[in-house]
Amino acid sequence: MTIMEQQPRDPARRKRDVLARLERELDIWVASADPEGGPYLVPLSFLWDGTDLWLVTRSTNPTGLNLAADGRARLALGDTRDVVLLDGEVTTYTSQEVPPEAADAFHAKTGWDARGSGPAYRWYRVRPTAVQAWHEEPELAGRHLMRDGVWAAGT
Repeated sequence: MTIMEQQPRDPARRKRDVLARLERELDIWVASADPEGGPYLVPLSFLWDGTDLWLVTRSTNPTGLNLAADGRARLALGDTRDVVLLDGEVTTYTSQEVPPEAADAFHAKTGWDARGSGPAYRWYRVRPTAVQAWHEEPELAGRHLMRDGVWAAGT
C-alpha cells in the first residue's frame, strides 16, 4: 500500500468530492442480495439527481429481483485507494411510473432512453442512507459522511 502524500481531507472537502464524482461518473457498482443472502455485484449506468441515484435494469435479472425484493442496495465508486460507498433504500418504478425528469436526465447523461427498451426494464431509485469516502488508510477515521440519511456535521 502506498501512503498518501497529502493531508487527509476534511469532511466538507470529502462531501464535495463525493458529489462531484456522482455528477461526472457514468457507471457504479451495485451490490444486492437474494432472499437467502446470496450476494450479487454488477456495474450499472446511473444518474445522480442531487438527492437520489437512478438505476435501470431488467426486472427479471438477479439485480432487479434483489433490489425490488429487499429494498436495499450498496453502491460503490472508485478503486481501493479512492473509495466511495453508498448504502440506500430502493424504490422500484416501471417505465410508466418513473418521473419524466429522472428518465430524461438519465437519457441525457447515458445516451440510453430505457423507456423504449420494453416492459422488462425497471427503474430503481436509491435514496442514500449512509455514505463513506476515503483515500487510503489516513482517511479511514473520518470516512462516515452520512448516517441514517443525514449528512454528518461539518460536511
